[in-house]
Amino acid sequence: MAEDSAWDLEADVVVLGSGGAALTAATAARDFGAREVVILEKSGMVGGTTAMSGGMLWIPNNPYQQEAGIADDDEAIVAYLDALAPGQLDPDTLMAFMESGPELIRYLHEETPVRFHAFADFPDYQPYMPGAKPDGGRSLDNDAFSFARLGKWASRVNPSKMAYPLRGSLMEAIRGSLDEATLAEREAGDYRGLGQALVGALFKAVIDREIPVLFEKRARRLLKDGDRVIGVVAEDADGWDFRARARRGVVIATGGFEWNEALVKTFLRGPLTGPVSVPENEGDGLIMAIEAGAQLGNMQHAFWQQSVLEYKPQHRNAKPNYLLGSDERARPGAILVNRRGKRFVNEAANYNAMGKALHAFDAGVHDYANLPYWLIIDQRYRDKYPCFNVPPGGPTPGFMMQGDTLADLAAKAGIDADGLVATVARFNAMVCAGHDDDFGRGDNSYDNFYMWGDMDYEPPYRTLGVIDQGPFYAVKMESGALGTAGGPKTNADAQVLDWRGQPIPGLYAAGNAMAAVLGEAYGGAGGTLGPGMTFGYIAGRHLGRHISNH
Repeated sequence: MAEDSAWDLEADVVVLGSGGAALTAATAARDFGAREVVILEKSGMVGGTTAMSGGMLWIPNNPYQQEAGIADDDEAIVAYLDALAPGQLDPDTLMAFMESGPELIRYLHEETPVRFHAFADFPDYQPYMPGAKPDGGRSLDNDAFSFARLGKWASRVNPSKMAYPLRGSLMEAIRGSLDEATLAEREAGDYRGLGQALVGALFKAVIDREIPVLFEKRARRLLKDGDRVIGVVAEDADGWDFRARARRGVVIATGGFEWNEALVKTFLRGPLTGPVSVPENEGDGLIMAIEAGAQLGNMQHAFWQQSVLEYKPQHRNAKPNYLLGSDERARPGAILVNRRGKRFVNEAANYNAMGKALHAFDAGVHDYANLPYWLIIDQRYRDKYPCFNVPPGGPTPGFMMQGDTLADLAAKAGIDADGLVATVARFNAMVCAGHDDDFGRGDNSYDNFYMWGDMDYEPPYRTLGVIDQGPFYAVKMESGALGTAGGPKTNADAQVLDWRGQPIPGLYAAGNAMAAVLGEAYGGAGGTLGPGMTFGYIAGRHLGRHISNH
């Protein structure tokens, strides 16, 4: 055991990371009884991937859902999740999520500036599965939050993945419910929506509690006294060791391992080529947990998301920047094709499920049949819709190829020309007939949800449209991810388990740094943040209520 004089800092609870799960864990630990809580953040910014995300939480049977009169029950919730991840759900941690998720939402409403509203129209991502909510209610949207309330700390929040700030909630943006006067007021107060609103409000809760955030402290190694974790060694900006003692425990909430090529190749079920998360997610928490003897779970899965390599801009540390690829593929007049020029998926399906289609393996050629793949659109599409970070009618970005004909485009992209021409002809014919016979695009409520499609039309034409006006365009897409879903396994109290199934004293995990409670299931919008923040809350609550100082 280290001598007291060896510690650079001592606290009751040390939280590693500053995303949604980490900020929730720190706040809950403080409120439930831990007097001294500190956050160690690897970068110079707070918020992690949460700040860059849509910021929604998928929490079944949440209080806002109940207030809106949207009925739910445990049997339906379990049926839905079990259908999405058969044989993968642990009863204890699943019940902890179902019980503590609604409690988290009440806690945030009563004790922090975080405010949600039920997005009653937002369907579950697989609305056709047993137990699903086709008309929504389980996904929570953030009220807009004024960054003016953060004062000097506003500049410390990671920016959004959007090209411009969203001044209202997602629901307000989709429905166009902000008039000019309200929008001007929101801009003056630097109001933001999505993950910016969520992290801004959580960060305000941390600031109000005077919980210090120590930046540029990369956690590298856990320190143990016998079996108990008693602290952590972090690396500061100059490469020096920084030793932090944790009298009650350490919470690993450092995100996933999607930016660590070696870990990705070792664990994931298929290629991951374009992560859309913060580049600090290099598996630091996973490596520390492995060294501490943690049992691992769910390591083959990720929260898949289609992405595009941006032409010039880069992340911190000169890492490439990948743009989100959800909306473009689902709008009328867009399809996805593989190298043979063939469609292979319902383009309006949810991003996590679509990621699995990219890993289809063709044994005949011993290669992934749908990698690489491309988005195909025409000039009509470009004139009407935004495309990644380019507004309608904007200049052609460097990552977009152009051809006067489909055959010309195919030659430039490296796609089989005959296959592409035939695919587009068949697709156009099906659109004119009013049904996608190949993949059923537009057949369910999620496909036609107006966030992705075009509300000028009725289903299925919110997502179906012909591709026939040249010039034509192709964008090479990536097999991306919001984050990985594997890590140390925990019990219902968010305590990390060893390989004998026993808790490692003093060690907790939450968010994408832990083995996902729902396995590969992604129930709806916020399918990552809902369970992740719930287990951040569970970890903080347990550390505050049930653990004494050591």
